[in-house]
Amino acid sequence: MSFIKKVLKWALIAAGLVFCVLLASNIWVVKSTEEDVFTNFNDVPGATVALVLGTSNKLTNGLPNPFFNNRIATAATLYKEGKVTHFILSGDNRTIYYNEPSEMRKALLKWGVPDSVITLDYAGLRTLDSIVRCKEIFGQDKIIIITQPFHSYRALFISHYYNMDA
Repeated sequence: MSFIKKVLKWALIAAGLVFCVLLASNIWVVKSTEEDVFTNFNDVPGATVALVLGTSNKLTNGLPNPFFNNRIATAATLYKEGKVTHFILSGDNRTIYYNEPSEMRKALLKWGVPDSVITLDYAGLRTLDSIVRCKEIFGQDKIIIITQPFHSYRALFISHYYNMDA
């Protein structure tokens, strides 16, 4: 067997192993958190605080971002249903032209959520930051995380790692 064929063989084996590790990791994250993901308002257990994870309110083409709108609608509904009484809006605000927490606050106010139940976290640059800050800075151990289901598995996995009831 030539040297190139040996290298190709081992490269394919290595790529296959990396793929298997990534697949197994993803399955582990989803399976270990899927019981804590709710898509029906009636099933969501009550908690005092909800952490709303940031995203842009607009898509790159300037149209409204459905992920942003769904998170805000969910947060407002949970508040009106009495499932949560306070929000931590966590997101990026690295420039004066881009401020996720402030945009989420404006949107929640339009939905009738009072400003007095909103806390802004401007340092939630990524999911890990938002969750760690929620626990360490804002002192929360039991929260509802508001995001999309595909994102919630990772957020819950991180929360569980930090011993949070999320």
